[in-house]
Amino acid sequence: MFDVILAVLAAGVQSAGGGVSTGSVTVAAIPETTLIAEPQVPSGQFTTAVEVKPILAMTQGNWISVREFDGQDLLYVTHLWAWRCGLVELKLGINGNAPEVWPLPECHLDQGAPNGITDADGLPYRSFDLGSITRVEVQITYDDLTTEQVMFNRMGQ
Repeated sequence: MFDVILAVLAAGVQSAGGGVSTGSVTVAAIPETTLIAEPQVPSGQFTTAVEVKPILAMTQGNWISVREFDGQDLLYVTHLWAWRCGLVELKLGINGNAPEVWPLPECHLDQGAPNGITDADGLPYRSFDLGSITRVEVQITYDDLTTEQVMFNRMGQ
């Protein structure tokens, strides 16, 4: 399932009302796809893979968060949305299900903070039945078409 294992993350991340711990990470080139790699010219605004990849590598434990709120599990992807301008795709697989594409908002290249999340972008989470999320597989594709994959297990499960 994993092409190249780069690291095994042992640190857990605690979030309000739940939490996740990280699993292993993979990086691989995407086989034949309709996606096209973007030029990797640093802009200073963190809009390319070359700029966001080191940040996301250091902050993998923050990629998602699970919060229990109002009788539901809320699965947040806020951190990934905040660095989305260097990404072309985000997929999440919940509880062993096949990863599905979660749309990323467009980058706001005409604004001073292209990665900023606006009201028009929608909400960076989805709700699920309370206690139903036990494991989340996250797959991101950078705009240079490399990928990373991380498995998160809910704390205490």
